[in-house]
Amino acid sequence: MAEQAPMTEAMYYILLALLQPGHGYGMMQRIRELSGGRLEMGPGTLYGVLSRMNREGWIVLTGEEGRRKTYAITEAGRTALLAEYDRIKRMAADGKLLEEVGK
Repeated sequence: MAEQAPMTEAMYYILLALLQPGHGYGMMQRIRELSGGRLEMGPGTLYGVLSRMNREGWIVLTGEEGRRKTYAITEAGRTALLAEYDRIKRMAADGKLLEEVGK
């Protein structure tokens, strides 16, 4: 299986937020919480990424109440999220060299 391309920060945090199913506004709040306030995601970015991830099979629409749509991560999305998490951990481990050079 080929290695997936790195995720954008938005993709990573949306999938993290969807470990608990949610709707758009709730996801924006959850992302802000998960990132310690570092990432503020607007609706344009959120819904663009949700559409892409839905096409890729990483998330599914689980409910619709008026204009509020609820999404959940799929098994494929969970696999992609774990692969990205592993990639980020490897990069951080490789970066330890910076600490060694600075001493």
